[in-house]
Amino acid sequence: MPPAPVTSPEVLADHRVTFRLRLPDVKEVSVRIDGAANSLAMQKDAEGIWSVTTEPLAPDYYGYIFLVDGAAVLDPSNNTIKPNFLYRANELRVPPASGDSNNSTWPAWEISNVPRGVIHHHFYRSKVVGDERGYFVYTPPGYNPRGKQTYPVLYLLHGYSDDADAWTAVGRANVILDNLIARGKAKPMLIVMPLGYGAPEILSLGAGALRDPGIGQRNFDRFIDALLTEVIPRVESEYLVKSDRDSRAISGLSMGGAESLFTGLNNLNEFAWIGAFSSGGLSPEFDKEFPGQDASTNARLRLLWIACGTDDHLIEINRSFRKWLAAKNIRHADIETPGAHTWLVWRRNLAEFAQLLFR
Repeated sequence: MPPAPVTSPEVLADHRVTFRLRLPDVKEVSVRIDGAANSLAMQKDAEGIWSVTTEPLAPDYYGYIFLVDGAAVLDPSNNTIKPNFLYRANELRVPPASGDSNNSTWPAWEISNVPRGVIHHHFYRSKVVGDERGYFVYTPPGYNPRGKQTYPVLYLLHGYSDDADAWTAVGRANVILDNLIARGKAKPMLIVMPLGYGAPEILSLGAGALRDPGIGQRNFDRFIDALLTEVIPRVESEYLVKSDRDSRAISGLSMGGAESLFTGLNNLNEFAWIGAFSSGGLSPEFDKEFPGQDASTNARLRLLWIACGTDDHLIEINRSFRKWLAAKNIRHADIETPGAHTWLVWRRNLAEFAQLLFR
């Protein structure tokens, strides 16, 4: 008879999680979980099942991967997988304590009984990049394409190795906005989530390519060109959106955080609201990257919001950038929160940033 199926992950009533993996013939297994400083070593029982139980985890969605004799392995007992071009991982949900999902303490990224928006997927041929690519659009509850009401737009950018659907599939941006709008904490808005690669070949070269002065710059430059000349005009012709700069925001995480800063600060005639979460790909040559920025920038910015987790490997470059802004007398929000380079931080960043927009 075949062995009994393995249950993994098992979320216990006290929010501890047990991971299991049947591999009797390997020497070492551990599990790496979003937000944990170190991988957790697993122990093997007499049946060849490796297991470990965590300490209680805060309610959220966690990515995780097994390390089997040093190699990354997906959990065969869990078919929920985070989409990613390079670093696929499983996902688990630690649910909130039972209670009223419409209560203001209910996590913004958890589905509740509120009106729901719609996610639309568009495709087009990019002349700038030279490929077929897509973008996603979230329309808020009550959006009527035949109506007269127009809406502001947040252009929301993913990170390196992600696809254009990362902010909905993993970041739960649509759920966050549904909840915030229903609670009266965010203005109804559209969210546009484009593909963030101006040089798609950068994916084959690894994350260090973002710091390469050749391909990294080409990646950023072509992305900005495609956003400004292809995506935004398409959105403004297809949806009921306001087209003035005060009604446009841009933000993103990691690579998308840097893209938000490069696009927004260097095109202040297009955007008045800028947010950057754990920006990756910034050069310390800020005067070169953001020429002409000084205190006069303040008159054109409604919000410049710079966030990073204190355990993030990118915290120092983000702190350096904020010091440069302060030296230029450019007003901005300095946001540091606990956490590393994970969606646990970025969901919370979006939930806070979205509440400030278009006020």
